[in-house]
Amino acid sequence: MATEKKGKKGHALSNPVCGNCQAPEGSDRAPKLSACARCGLVVYCSRDCQRAHWKASHKQHCIAKADRAVHRHVPSNAKKDVASSRKFAGGMCAICLESILDASTCTLPCTHAFHATCVEELRKFGVQQVCPLCRNALPPGPEKDGDEIARRFMMVKLMVDRGEASWSNLPASAKEDVDAAVALWRAGANKGLAWSQFNMGLLHEGGCGVAQDDVEAMRWFQKAAEQGDARAQCQFGIMFAVGGNGFAQSDVEAVKWYKKAAAQGDSGGRGRLGAALMEGRGVAKNEPEATKLFKKAADQGDATSQFFLGFMHRDGRGVAQDDAAAVRWLKKAAAQGVAKAQCEVGSMYVAGRGVAKSDVEAAKWFKLAADQGNADAQRGLGNIYGRGSSVASNAVKAAQWFKKAADQGDAKSQVTLGLMFEGGVGVAQSDTEAARYIIKAAEQGDSDAQTKIGALYSEGRGLKKSGVEAAKWFRKAAEQGHSEAQCALGLHIQDGRGVAQNDAEALRWFKQSADQGNIDAQGQLGTMYAGGRGVGKSFVEAAKWFKKAAEQGHAGSQFLLGSLLEVGIGVPQSYPEAVRWYKAAANQGLPAAQLNLGDMFAQGRGVAQSKIEATKWHKRAAEQGNVEALRRLQKS
Repeated sequence: MATEKKGKKGHALSNPVCGNCQAPEGSDRAPKLSACARCGLVVYCSRDCQRAHWKASHKQHCIAKADRAVHRHVPSNAKKDVASSRKFAGGMCAICLESILDASTCTLPCTHAFHATCVEELRKFGVQQVCPLCRNALPPGPEKDGDEIARRFMMVKLMVDRGEASWSNLPASAKEDVDAAVALWRAGANKGLAWSQFNMGLLHEGGCGVAQDDVEAMRWFQKAAEQGDARAQCQFGIMFAVGGNGFAQSDVEAVKWYKKAAAQGDSGGRGRLGAALMEGRGVAKNEPEATKLFKKAADQGDATSQFFLGFMHRDGRGVAQDDAAAVRWLKKAAAQGVAKAQCEVGSMYVAGRGVAKSDVEAAKWFKLAADQGNADAQRGLGNIYGRGSSVASNAVKAAQWFKKAADQGDAKSQVTLGLMFEGGVGVAQSDTEAARYIIKAAEQGDSDAQTKIGALYSEGRGLKKSGVEAAKWFRKAAEQGHSEAQCALGLHIQDGRGVAQNDAEALRWFKQSADQGNIDAQGQLGTMYAGGRGVGKSFVEAAKWFKKAAEQGHAGSQFLLGSLLEVGIGVPQSYPEAVRWYKAAANQGLPAAQLNLGDMFAQGRGVAQSKIEATKWHKRAAEQGNVEALRRLQKS
């Protein structure tokens, strides 16, 4: 006689078997079975079997008793058998152990009656496709047709994703497949089936076979989410995070739904909640907790969470910094086609972080992301081809990849491509094209581009010469702290080019630039102090700034510092030091320094007297058009 397990209220579940391993109750493997606490429909011999079955399939089908819809329809051909079935089962559905009085019933060929929805749910489990009372096989259900319809729909969607068709212009056969799926899911959604409601939300969100309608998508996601569908809860949260189209944006509300999905183990919910915690959106920032959630979702195979987990390991956020772990997780996401992850793996190879440095490997990963349209990866490829190394230098290919990124609005690539046009590297030389690309980056606020556009306007290259426009763009960059632009703006203000002349204002911008180490600004600041322009005259301050610039190789400042040292103004007088700085500037080709150095040799000041050396330096200055040097040579 078959062993029976007594359910609630003493109703029998005949010959129960473990939902995972199929071991019958009473066997050595399964001396006692325990029901799933949530749905009560499936029993297990152990917690390990329950976990395994949950991950394999039960998670998708487990519906709590309170969430199971009841349909008010009794099949006409089953009415004769309902009374006897109810009597047999004691008026209770043997699947859910609840009353079937005044509820829809499904009478099986064996005459046993159950809730229709319970039988539909039972079919989904795949391991108990038999009557729970007599173990006779269930009649064929609609799920096979439904699976086929869904499969055909996905084939159409893939065709659209590949650009082979559009939702508004499908081939006749494909439209039939889509219409069938929409009809199936709409019918299920209207009956209260959460998975159908979720699918209807996706259809409306993407305009797949139905009109694109975020409000309608939100409505269906909400219905499914409120029934406990984890995927819908996550998607409902996403729509709150985005906002618009008839509903208010709310990070707090988004987090609420992410938490519901995450609590059910949904990888998307865990990943989204992790991102919110990482950024402090709608919830207090908590990077350690974010990392834990990313890890759980990543272990479930969620590609986005794998990417974020790699990012957290790379930067040591919420977890110990570990480049090797970063690369490992980034590669997992990259292998699933996440372009950002592919690009980041390429960057790790470029820098040699967590892996051996390799432009060849970097180019491989950049190419995968670049082919998906990732602008950062396209720029990365451009850089590799541009500099050459283990990957052969190819300026033409570099320009092609920079152009792809630039045309997507990547400011860094726009500047680089503009400079390539300016120099005719990998492309035909064109100041006009150079200006066209650089100004696009400048308009995005890129300070390097703004400085370059200021220079092009100032010089009239590729753009009509304009001091006003030059000063405008220099100011934009200068206000962002760009030292070169600050110095250039100071020069325009000092000279009154395109802007009102104002020495004090010029001095202010020179000072800001000089404090950042800009040698041209340091030289200009020394000149302003030496001449008392916009500030009280001070040769001490002048010498201080000339020395800062001179030590960085600024030829003009080296010459001026040498002049102060020669006469002892602002600094102690020192011929040897004067000679040292004159020589440093003279070796850079500065005619005035060559003239003075020649004079020092001629007079033996700070250096052994030498007519040969004096003539040599006077001649070099004269060759550059220095009149005083020419006179010295004529007298010698």
